Amino acid sequence: MQRKLLLLPVLLFLLAEATAQSLLSVDYIMRDPKWMGTFPSSHFWSEDGNKIFFKYNIEKDPADSLYKIDLSKANQLSKVKWTEEKTLTKPQSAFNADQSLRIYRKGNSIILEDHKKKTESQLIEWFEPVSNLGFLANENRISFNAGGNIYVYDRTSKTVSKATSISNGSKSTNTGSASESKPGFLEAENLNLLGVVRERKEALAKSRAYRESIRESSSSEYVYFTQGKNLSNLQLSPDEKFATFSVFTPASNKNTAVPNYVDASGFTENLNSRSKVGNSPSKVDIGIYDLTRDTVYFVTTSNLPGIKDLPDYVTDYPEKIREEKERSVTLSSPVFSPDGKRAIIQVRAFDNKDRWITELNLKTGELKTLDRQRDEAWIGGPGVGGGFGGGTFGWLPDNQHIYFQSEATGYSHLYLLNVASGEKKALTSGSYEVFDPFLSKDKKFWYMTTSEVDPGERHFYRMPVMGGSMEKLTSMTGNNEVVLSPDEKKLAIIYSYSNKPAELYVQENKVGAKPQQLTSGQSQEFKAYNWRDPQLIRFDVADGAKVPARLYLPDPAKKNGAAVIFVHGAGYLQNVHKWWSTYFREYMFHNLLTDLGYTVLDIDYRASAGYGRDWRTGIYRHMGGKDLSDQVDGAKFLMAKHGVESGKIGIYGGSYGGFITLMALFNHGDIFTSGAALRSVTDWAHYNHGYTANILNTPEEDPIAYRRSSPIYFAEGLQGHLLIAHGMVDTNVHFQDVVRLSQRLIELGKDNWEMAIYPVEDHGFVEPSSWADEYKRILKLFNTTLLEEKP
Repeated sequence: MQRKLLLLPVLLFLLAEATAQSLLSVDYIMRDPKWMGTFPSSHFWSEDGNKIFFKYNIEKDPADSLYKIDLSKANQLSKVKWTEEKTLTKPQSAFNADQSLRIYRKGNSIILEDHKKKTESQLIEWFEPVSNLGFLANENRISFNAGGNIYVYDRTSKTVSKATSISNGSKSTNTGSASESKPGFLEAENLNLLGVVRERKEALAKSRAYRESIRESSSSEYVYFTQGKNLSNLQLSPDEKFATFSVFTPASNKNTAVPNYVDASGFTENLNSRSKVGNSPSKVDIGIYDLTRDTVYFVTTSNLPGIKDLPDYVTDYPEKIREEKERSVTLSSPVFSPDGKRAIIQVRAFDNKDRWITELNLKTGELKTLDRQRDEAWIGGPGVGGGFGGGTFGWLPDNQHIYFQSEATGYSHLYLLNVASGEKKALTSGSYEVFDPFLSKDKKFWYMTTSEVDPGERHFYRMPVMGGSMEKLTSMTGNNEVVLSPDEKKLAIIYSYSNKPAELYVQENKVGAKPQQLTSGQSQEFKAYNWRDPQLIRFDVADGAKVPARLYLPDPAKKNGAAVIFVHGAGYLQNVHKWWSTYFREYMFHNLLTDLGYTVLDIDYRASAGYGRDWRTGIYRHMGGKDLSDQVDGAKFLMAKHGVESGKIGIYGGSYGGFITLMALFNHGDIFTSGAALRSVTDWAHYNHGYTANILNTPEEDPIAYRRSSPIYFAEGLQGHLLIAHGMVDTNVHFQDVVRLSQRLIELGKDNWEMAIYPVEDHGFVEPSSWADEYKRILKLFNTTLLEEKP
């Protein structure tokens, strides 16, 4: 008996050693993220370049507040008072060419700052709100919008002239100024009795008369009537010869109502949500107001090359008769050259298979194509912009060259194009991408961020304006998010690494300069754990590609032969990189799993961002194709190279990751034993238009793509164990998605699935209790299905 008792402590010790433990728990890591510390964001410089402002939260406020660091006292940071914070914002700011002058709006006044003289003065106080302030080619003249028209203030003569005559109505109903009607008895008595009221009415009448005198004296009899349509983006050309505007005609598309069962009222209230894929296009027309000829006309797109081209996928539907017609397009607001003599417009096909960069003939409204990018999948990539413009697009100060980004080579790069000769020049090239390029104040250099070092790193560069050698200005391995100081002598850098959340640094704007750390926000509790730096690897897949992934390997003594594959969301998103992930909760969960002996693989599958056009469009017309086979090949890689056992692989992810999880369990039950599908798309015909139509076209035009891409059509293939988790007030991927799938699973007689619903959660969970509940269910799923012995 004594011998058996002596052996008991040894047996307990061996059992403890055999059972992998972790300092972490789901409840521990899914708390309010404030437990981790505070980390800077949204940084910017003071105008004198002596201070850096940023969002921070030392005092554990309900939300981040604005803080500042004075570089003369770099070891001290302070919370910005509201009185100071208000002075940092100068609405409607606009600079002259050399940025020595700035105008901005203060109330209804226009204020001028002279940075050389260090003076500030009020130019004019207007009688109604002003917007869209700007210096004209003659910098003594300033344009502004008010009351639906453009006015010009002359700084020399100190006079205002009205540039446009636009009326929101129709000519037949607009009869000019109405005569004053005779006051009724009550009004007449009131005006006789109350002197202040009478004086205010008289002052108002004088103000109206003054406004009318401006309209009559500064414009001809021509008036453009909008017929009740609302104009936007009204702007004056720098040479004051033309004005342009946009007319937006929204399409009438039915929106989905999302029921909120736990509204504070106690009643079920509907949340108005988005429409579904297959929308009718909204229409944007660009109007040109010729101020010399007093006439308005609209931009025409009929002469765009390929405007009637059909996409290649129509060959899959030979039985469908298609009429030849111009495709619907959207137009960006014109961008004028600095001298105002030229303007350029981006045009996007509504099917997103073409982008035309065009020069606008301001006298005729016709477009001349300068560059056409055609993509049989869809136009996209960093800096390329969207349907209504945006992205990298503008003029050099020589009034001859425009700049833009394009994926013409397969990676998004920066280009110049001479509008006179048509000559196009690539300023950057190679198997990497360019992000957020901008010109230096003197217009002699480009500054930009690129992934040239590695797809998983971001560094800041300087390059001559017409191209040449790029100078790498940052040196820290990871992500360097840079804001240049006003004098361009310093860099404010928010830097992070794979296992180190963001901190703020400052550095001289020189190659090889050493960055100085300004913040240290990690809590002692967060520092106490040795967070892993996952390996960045590439594994071979069946079609010959090398797929990037983050790999978490357990201590060999704790290894349990099981693996979990994580699928990030969004599709077009990068998570295999060397900086702190936006998926920080999942990152911490992967540390917990690895402590418990699991091998974890986090894949940048086909469709992920950061790897160029072919990777981005690898899922065209087949979601659940290469993006899914990358997960399958990842599982095979783990079995072949890292000792993971067959039958012990789980998969999970949210949003797009939830969709892939469903497709994995429905189509590859031989590989994946269990999976957790969070906030999942189950039928792409029920998702939004902007995202889905790019990849799968529309359900009416390309039903083949939707049927082979939607999990609900493959539900009969479910073999393993499935957890479905979804927020009930999800206005992105609607709860309706999983309701429909659950009914399908019930009708198929499947009983190896369960659903967790979260009544107060939208697409991105907010409540720590919801995060904890969801991830405890995920952990339980994997522990019970991948580790327990099967009968």
